[in-house]
Amino acid sequence: MPPANPQLETASWRRRIVALIVDWLASTAVVIAVLGFEDYESSAGGFIVLGVFVLESALLTASVGGSFGQLATRLRVVRVDGSSRPIGLLQALARQVMIALVIPPLVYRPDGRGLHDLAVGSATVTLQTFRASQGR
Repeated sequence: MPPANPQLETASWRRRIVALIVDWLASTAVVIAVLGFEDYESSAGGFIVLGVFVLESALLTASVGGSFGQLATRLRVVRVDGSSRPIGLLQALARQVMIALVIPPLVYRPDGRGLHDLAVGSATVTLQTFRASQGR
């Protein structure tokens, strides 16, 4: 089912990947700052970074409409039903877990929404598209 709002053009994959890289680097920096470089290099370091990434991006998406990387690259995660509220915390957490599994974002529709977005009723759009959809 296409987005309820026909003006809702999803963001490019290039921009989304840049946001993902920013998120991953920020999560890595947090883990190194908290645990130290030696513990980061341990066999569990990558999983800890993944956990920080999932939590950070879910909390920020549910509270302000996008992860740190998405906000930095001027992207927003919006509800496709046209509501101006960010998606809920459980939706954001489910979405981020699916992104961490890698395959759901790679299976997507022609409108650019992957399985992770379809499952929770969201879309990733540019800040400009978000503002236009809100009448700003």
